[in-house]
Amino acid sequence: MKLKKALLGLVCMATFAASTAQAEYPKRDVRVIVPAAAGGGTDAIVRKISNLAEESMPVSMYVENVAGGMTATGLLQLIDARPDGQTIAAITYDSIITIPWKGMLPGFDMDRMRMIARITQEADAITVADNAPYKKFEDLISTAKAKPATIRIGIQNMGARTHLTLLQLQDLTGAKFKIVSYDNSAATQKEALLNGEVDAVVTSLGDLAQLIESGQARGLVEFSDTQNEGFPDVPPVTETNTGLDLQMGSFITLVAPERTPDDVIQKLEATYHKAYKSEEFQKWLTKVGVTPAWLGAEDVTQWSRDTQQHLFKTMDGLAEKGVLEK
Repeated sequence: MKLKKALLGLVCMATFAASTAQAEYPKRDVRVIVPAAAGGGTDAIVRKISNLAEESMPVSMYVENVAGGMTATGLLQLIDARPDGQTIAAITYDSIITIPWKGMLPGFDMDRMRMIARITQEADAITVADNAPYKKFEDLISTAKAKPATIRIGIQNMGARTHLTLLQLQDLTGAKFKIVSYDNSAATQKEALLNGEVDAVVTSLGDLAQLIESGQARGLVEFSDTQNEGFPDVPPVTETNTGLDLQMGSFITLVAPERTPDDVIQKLEATYHKAYKSEEFQKWLTKVGVTPAWLGAEDVTQWSRDTQQHLFKTMDGLAEKGVLEK
């Protein structure tokens, strides 16, 4: 009996200690991993919303760029972190689609992390330098069909999202581009476009907002079915004369390590939601041409699984045709 009471006491003490620790969250500054190089659209968005979220926290929320391996390097640090909410990450398309489909992290699946919220969705787009001869998306496609592999288009990593977008475009139109791969960062694509290494790039309009606003670049098309209010001169692909309905793009989702307590996830979700709804953040998103697309923890978890299933099927089909290599 005494042993049972002692064990019960230990269990109660452990439970009390855990609940107290969770109630005290956060104990120290929160590390926010961005698995991409500084200077890109993802980096800018995460820094902006985390700075606003920090205003509701008693500690700092500092962003750390951990680039490499199509987000695998940063993702690995996230899933190996303590499940206490002191380390979270802002993942994108590659963490949910490319890495598991290609088996880049053995044993990894979405159960290795807990979803906090989705912040934004960004359609992929094709952008050219301002002095490019292609005035419309249709001009680019007709040239790529008449003169195969002469138009150089920069993507972010072979086998990653922007590559898949371009492969689908070629498959649907019969156009043929010379594909030039850069690391997982829009910053390198910007440099390549400006110095003439490539004729066009595939990434979101938000990633190149500064170049477009300064008149150094022009968006030709966005792979979406709705007009982007931030870029009224760039048509969605469904409004071009190509008959295409190719919709592809990325998203930013906040995640924590698996086994992070429910109340910590709830606090992080509420904190970021307040920042998301702020007038400052909403106006800023419109200015940079990014679509706000909030989903809370439960909804984004289901959405991520549905998206993964759909795109895995698409990618398997392209792999069977020999268009995409797994």
